[in-house]
Amino acid sequence: MNVNIQTVKFDADKRLVEFVEHKLAKMDRFAERSTGADVVLKLDKDFDKGNKVATITLHMPGSDLVSEQRAKTFEEAIDLAIDALKRQNEKLKAQYAK
Repeated sequence: MNVNIQTVKFDADKRLVEFVEHKLAKMDRFAERSTGADVVLKLDKDFDKGNKVATITLHMPGSDLVSEQRAKTFEEAIDLAIDALKRQNEKLKAQYAK
């Protein structure tokens, strides 16, 4: 899967980039028709809810799946966003099955 990673207001270290790529490589098992993904990682000012925001756009034929999650760490935000994308993908599959 082709993954584009963009960071806002900071530079991602190599470990974070590898984490994102590794997690999205596993998405191929759930979203077989996916053509690629865009990931935007940004820092926010809201420290109470978590100041790390991850937005993942999964490109699918016909429509894109989008999830934006906020957490105390980027890794947690990525995991939450991927879980949300899996749920969206299951709903999409169920819709096409009807």
